[in-house]
Amino acid sequence: MSPAPAAELDYKPPDGGWGWVVVFGAHISIGFAYSTPKVLSIYFKEIQEDLGAGSSDMAWISSIMLAVMYAGGPVSTVLVNRFGSRPIVILGGLMCGFSMVAASFGSSLLQLYFCIGVIAGFGLSLNLNASLTIISKYFLARRPLANGLSMAGSPVFVCILAPANEYLLQKFGWRGSLLILGGLMLNCCVAGALMRPVILPRKPSTCALQKNMEEQPNTCNTKLKGSCMNNAKKFLDWSFFKDRGFIIYLIGNVLFIFGAYAPFVFLSAYAITQGIDEYSAAYLLSITGFVDMFVRPGTGLIANNKWVRPRIQYFFSFAMIFNGTCHLLCPLSKSYAFLVTYAVFFGMSFGMVFALIFECLMDLMGNQRFPSAVGLVTIIECFPMLLGPPAGGLLVDIFGEYKYLFLMSGSVIVIGGLFLFFMNICNYYMLERKKPAEDREQNQNNTENPDQSTSDEEMKAAMEQTEPRAKEKNGAQRDSCPDNAETPN
Repeated sequence: MSPAPAAELDYKPPDGGWGWVVVFGAHISIGFAYSTPKVLSIYFKEIQEDLGAGSSDMAWISSIMLAVMYAGGPVSTVLVNRFGSRPIVILGGLMCGFSMVAASFGSSLLQLYFCIGVIAGFGLSLNLNASLTIISKYFLARRPLANGLSMAGSPVFVCILAPANEYLLQKFGWRGSLLILGGLMLNCCVAGALMRPVILPRKPSTCALQKNMEEQPNTCNTKLKGSCMNNAKKFLDWSFFKDRGFIIYLIGNVLFIFGAYAPFVFLSAYAITQGIDEYSAAYLLSITGFVDMFVRPGTGLIANNKWVRPRIQYFFSFAMIFNGTCHLLCPLSKSYAFLVTYAVFFGMSFGMVFALIFECLMDLMGNQRFPSAVGLVTIIECFPMLLGPPAGGLLVDIFGEYKYLFLMSGSVIVIGGLFLFFMNICNYYMLERKKPAEDREQNQNNTENPDQSTSDEEMKAAMEQTEPRAKEKNGAQRDSCPDNAETPN
């Protein structure tokens, strides 16, 4: 499918300029949003020993954080549409910094669940949705590249924070590390300050606007009422569930999210059980992030290709199948060299999926409906996000081995990718069959009502003849306005 036309936005996106600075800010905020739940797993062994918790109990920390981050999507959408992306990202950064500082003083798992899971998770939700929304306003033709660069923040921050957190853990313990991490997350406020709103085209002068309102008061009132109704409905737009393509995307995405994060949460612990030291185990996350860092913008460039972009949904399903296959092969890795190889392919496939996951939704829904669609998608995804890592931890507690966790994650993701691939084939086939039928029906209606078609053509010709006269009249009205009339910026 081709990108949505700029006419849907009522303005032409800049596709560059200050937009690249906005992409840098989104790179930072999205980087913290997706990397924090992953790198926190480095502290889990220490916290588990300190508080006497089990593996599944520890997994709930990242799960609650991710679930709240996704469930806060609709609230974030409402706030972004009301106040804009800049203040919302700044607010999210403040919440994240405060929550980590508060968690460093926690003495029970419930306190960590609330501080890290709920407060920080909601702050990350504000950062994520606001960043994605403003990118969709700044870019259209180069949107896949912009999305790829901004989503590359996740692997960059994983690559940096994983060894940094291990160092901080050895130096200051998990409490001191959380305190320092809270200070680092305040950089999201700086990222939000870079997200300047899009400068819209200049509106007509006050004098002309007043005359138009006097000439068409009923039309203006009708449009105002319609706008209020749309604003009331767009944040819980259940009409998305009438779109077959959206349903297919949502089911495949839910299956992917269920299995996506458990391998990240338990990768370091799995490596330690294979006889790998703690520093080397933490570096596996860095390797994953380092590869992911280059794959995301590269995937964005490939997705922007004129041959790939119309088939981006198939490209997305291939990336999911690739990712699931990596997890299915992970239990075969017994040495550190094989685990490094797994980390490389894991980072490659994960980067491909997340470079495309929101671009595919934009491709289906268009820029105008994307903010509402992403809010609805994220709140639904919070349930598999919440259950995935604890389900993996439960398998570890039951069987005492990590291989069943990777087998579960890989199987679910491969099923989701295959579902997306074959269902998209059926969906596009049905759309192609429906289009000729609609054309035939329209031609038949024109044949049955030739008089109406002729009158429509005559009306169109009359409007074209009267248009120059209307322009001359508007020009005379503008000349009659005083020279010092104020114009809105």
